Amino acid sequence: MTQFKHILYVSEASADEAPAMARAVSLADNNQADLTVIDMVPVISAGIGMQPGGPISTEVQSALVSQRRARLESLVAPYREHRDIQIEVLAGKMHLEVIRAVLRKHYDLVIKPAANPDFIERLFGSDDMQLLRMCPSPVWLMGPDEKPKYARILAAVDFDLDDIHEGVDQQLNQHILQLASSLALSDFAELHFIHVWDAPNEILFLSWADNPDAVSAKYVRGENARHEGALNRLRDQLRTRIGEKAFEHLSPHFHLRRGAASTVIPEMARQLQADLVVMGTVARTGIAGWFIGNTAENVLEQLQCSVLAVKPDGFVSPVK
Repeated sequence: MTQFKHILYVSEASADEAPAMARAVSLADNNQADLTVIDMVPVISAGIGMQPGGPISTEVQSALVSQRRARLESLVAPYREHRDIQIEVLAGKMHLEVIRAVLRKHYDLVIKPAANPDFIERLFGSDDMQLLRMCPSPVWLMGPDEKPKYARILAAVDFDLDDIHEGVDQQLNQHILQLASSLALSDFAELHFIHVWDAPNEILFLSWADNPDAVSAKYVRGENARHEGALNRLRDQLRTRIGEKAFEHLSPHFHLRRGAASTVIPEMARQLQADLVVMGTVARTGIAGWFIGNTAENVLEQLQCSVLAVKPDGFVSPVK
């Protein structure tokens, strides 16, 4: 799999980092990519009687940086013999400095162990969610039970049926196809695609049509056929992208489900015992600077497995 050339690993002190670090190194090796590992320290502001940037505050800041750098050296030490790994300690808010590093050095993948805050039943912490919202590169958040090889990968795809060829959804779907199939081939994993659809105007036909049951049923069948056709086209695109032989080897499963994506996708992930969910996180519409869709946010809050989140070409982060 050759997807990434500049990988950024973000250390998370609250997690067991060994599995995620091993995955990052393996991915860098397979892609012949550069790997940089970073950690964060807070900016030490002046306290009572302490001048900003004075000897005391500078000394405390330097001590924190040295401590974190030593921890990073210990983290990467098992891999030093066979590969060069850059390490860096940044000062500031984690999600902001990570995104700024991506913008400065053009990292094409961010890998981070999930924070897994213990006070809520959610795998991803606040910095994780901010990265998912605003980081321009793909973000791979790894769960506490990260495996060397995944057994099952679930990829969620969506369609704007009024703009099936050129829209944001189509761009996202192509990214998702590429990443999910490459990982599944690399890990010899089962690959599942899910598309969730609904018939939002059904209630109108039930309320106003002369023959509501018949008209409503016809409308629902038509919507189902439209979404099924779009999913079949995506299947054909995947076959063309990876070739007939690889497609037959993967034998990907395509699931078409009616309902609310925020409910159906987490349920499917649990049923499959998926190790990774690949999904897009950009809303079709919204306030500038808040690029994650409500559906994506609700899905992420329920997942308990690793997530690889992608954005379409042309995404611009609000972070400068």
